[in-house]
Amino acid sequence: MTIPYWRLSGFYFFYFATVGSFIPYWSLYLKDAGYNPAEIGQLSALLIGTKIIAPGLWGWLADRSGKSLFIIRLASFFAAVLFAGFLFFQGYLWFAVITVGFSFFWNAALPQFEAATLFHLKDQPHRYSQIRLWGSIGFILAVLGVGRLLDVYPIALLPAAITALLVGIWLVSLLVPDARPSHHGEEAEGIWKIVTKPAVLAFWLVGMLMQSAHAPYYVFYSLYLKNHAYSSTLIGGLWALGVVAEIVLFVFMKPLLARVSLRHILLCSIFLAVVRWQLIAWCADNLWLLLLAQLLHAASFGSTHVAAIHLVQNYFGSRHQGKGQALYAGLCMGLGGMVGSLYSGYFWELLGGELVFAIGAASGCLAFLAAFIWIGREKAEAVQCLG
Repeated sequence: MTIPYWRLSGFYFFYFATVGSFIPYWSLYLKDAGYNPAEIGQLSALLIGTKIIAPGLWGWLADRSGKSLFIIRLASFFAAVLFAGFLFFQGYLWFAVITVGFSFFWNAALPQFEAATLFHLKDQPHRYSQIRLWGSIGFILAVLGVGRLLDVYPIALLPAAITALLVGIWLVSLLVPDARPSHHGEEAEGIWKIVTKPAVLAFWLVGMLMQSAHAPYYVFYSLYLKNHAYSSTLIGGLWALGVVAEIVLFVFMKPLLARVSLRHILLCSIFLAVVRWQLIAWCADNLWLLLLAQLLHAASFGSTHVAAIHLVQNYFGSRHQGKGQALYAGLCMGLGGMVGSLYSGYFWELLGGELVFAIGAASGCLAFLAAFIWIGREKAEAVQCLG
């Protein structure tokens, strides 16, 4: 069966173009709407916190029904409809309600699409990074375009731009063909037995710590740079530079996976993430070091994410792939991201941005220790991703 490369890539393009319009600028939009850092942190925690429940629920439904593509289309449609509520309603309570409703569906689509992509790739999982890089391209175009837009027009236009991109995700999802996992020759292992393996428990812990470390970046990086007198265009450029580095990594990920184990990729990535958060914490006034920190996005997110996706594939197999990707999104990105959003929001004014990013670096140190002790020591985890 031919891999629908461009249709899969198109979904990632629009999905991460939406992320590129949302994450760098939403905190600026909330600040312009009159919210303080604690409230911004709370709203961001609600956005991320639904990942704790929503992906697991949708993943269970997808694996049980075998209709993951229908769930992706349904979730994409309602995410667009609910986000449009930001165009019509104001006030903290309304923002909180719309955020929870929108994110419940928004957080359902990507984990199931990751599983669907791997089903399409079958014995060629190393091609995942070649498809996923189009998401990074979409992010770059959006973050630069929106940054330029906000230097000219009021930030009140942001919800309309994001709504349009969400509609684009739904339209592209209608073009993606369905893919069914093959269970031929695969032993049935209970999901609970998989989830409670020591290496998998350590994987959840590492993922939560890494997402907690990233949260100050996702929630407050743009505000942090604004406080250091950077323009919206330059802020967008710095966000884009990080994703350019990510794209370069994705291009070379296939030969890297052929030569380096997932364990070593993960450890190296976490170490460089710690360096990145320290540079952002203490060197924000030095543009050259800030540029270096953004190049390290290739490690702190790019290679960390690819290693995680392959580890989930190895741990859960095709029978439980939807649930595995959903658990990764829920426990790691959801719970970890929510904790990070809350502490960064509450500590931002109390301790200052520098110390909040330093806390993220400390979280990365704990993640490195847990990964070093428990993750990837089995030989299978080093080679199974090669396909």
